[in-house]
Amino acid sequence: MDETLTRWLNDPVIGKLVTSAVAVLVVVLVVRLLSRSLGRFIQDNETRYRTRKFIAFLGYVAVFVALAAIFSNQFRALTVAFGVAGAGIAFALQEVIVSIAGWVAIAFGNFYRVGDRIHLGGIRGDVIDIGVLRTTLMECGQWVNGDLYNGRIVRVANSFVFKEPVVNYSADFPFLWDEFAIAIRHGSDHRLVRRVLQRVLQDVVGEYTEFAKKSWETMVSKYRIEDARVEPMVTMVADENWMTFTARYVVDYRQRRITKDRIHSRLVDELTAAGPKIVLAASSLEIVEPSVVGIRRLDEQVATSA
Repeated sequence: MDETLTRWLNDPVIGKLVTSAVAVLVVVLVVRLLSRSLGRFIQDNETRYRTRKFIAFLGYVAVFVALAAIFSNQFRALTVAFGVAGAGIAFALQEVIVSIAGWVAIAFGNFYRVGDRIHLGGIRGDVIDIGVLRTTLMECGQWVNGDLYNGRIVRVANSFVFKEPVVNYSADFPFLWDEFAIAIRHGSDHRLVRRVLQRVLQDVVGEYTEFAKKSWETMVSKYRIEDARVEPMVTMVADENWMTFTARYVVDYRQRRITKDRIHSRLVDELTAAGPKIVLAASSLEIVEPSVVGIRRLDEQVATSA
């Protein structure tokens, strides 16, 4: 028994396996220790999250380097075998490799980050985690109207950043343009309608507009882009049926539905207070009584001609 144990201890393969296990254990302990101690030095949640991910990545790299150093002699002898096996693995795991490449692109290409609302792989939601292979989203929409969570957590492969457009609702500026239309009957005071709409928009989103204007100025200086209007705007189109007023304004991408509810609630109060000066238009259907048309049977025509 002692001779067998001695032979095992002197076996270089067993020694390298033991050394590898110790190296992996040390790396795991160091990674966990650093991850747990981040809260003492980093207060920001996003920075702490990204730092923890980076430490975990460094841990994987350290394990790979340690194993390569320990088994360097065996790796040289099996270079050809590893090359052939690597080609087969690359073909079989091409989706995984593309997802890892997508993770690198996300990390350094500023596609999106945790907390952004995006549309990726046919799914719209808020990014709650970015892994090496998949991005985890808290989904919005589907059977739920508006930009509200529906309760589903969806994991999308990072490879989709190379396959489909990545729509980011909050990449460089945290607002969206939104608008709605309202139809007013001809004969109403159209100037009063315009003033009411402008006043309601200014009262509800005016304060946010000042913040959005500063963000948009940064965008204009960063990109070659039109200096678009951020202030609330009301336009009118008139036809034979009614006058259509369109209200356009900027809104926080997370508050679109709530802001529209506040605007419409105020607008209903203002239009009610205006009385008969402003009358909402609605589609109407007029039924015309058909005229009497004389019809003669074919056999009557034949008998008359005979």
